[in-house]
Amino acid sequence: MSKGRSEAAAGASGVLLKYLQEQNRPHSAQDAFGNLQREHGLGKTAVVKALEQLAEQGKIKEKMYGKQKIYFADQDQFDVVSDADLQGLDAKILAPTSKVQSLQQTCRHMEAELKELTSALTTPEMQKEIQELKKECAGYRERLKNIKAATNHVTPEEKKQVYKERQRDHKEWWRRKRMATELSDAILEGYPKSKKQFLEEVGIETDEDHNVKLPDP
Repeated sequence: MSKGRSEAAAGASGVLLKYLQEQNRPHSAQDAFGNLQREHGLGKTAVVKALEQLAEQGKIKEKMYGKQKIYFADQDQFDVVSDADLQGLDAKILAPTSKVQSLQQTCRHMEAELKELTSALTTPEMQKEIQELKKECAGYRERLKNIKAATNHVTPEEKKQVYKERQRDHKEWWRRKRMATELSDAILEGYPKSKKQFLEEVGIETDEDHNVKLPDP
């Protein structure tokens, strides 16, 4: 191994040893590589070799987890922590945790308020909207005024009479159409030509010829 490679390997080992001791939790080679490559520019191969070398030297511990090797700091180097110390640490953690939760909640409220303000109309936009609504209302008032002033209103009785006449005409239209259809069908039973030729010779024009559809009753 050249001097440059030796220094690089030693540098990688130092970085990984310090990282594992500070984190004090298990890491795979991939975990360590992913967390350190951007800051320290370590390659995957260099990380794997450095971890294996540290384990061989007894500076870190190595265990198989399934088909994967897990590396972690040697726990013997750390002082034994009593239950009282752990409780004290938990108490110290509790206050910052509560503060973080409070800040997160405040941030959520501020984000909601910001979203509401962002979606709201600005003062010029609101003034323009008011002017457009006033103009629209003025148009409705003018239409209503014209309607009230008109003298040709249809009374409920007149409307009822129109509907009654429409129903009568509709029934008559349907009756005559049915009669004409039945009569022509009876004639066509003994007619040597097609229905179209028959209608042309007789001079009958159907609703379909003029794209007329019988309306709903």
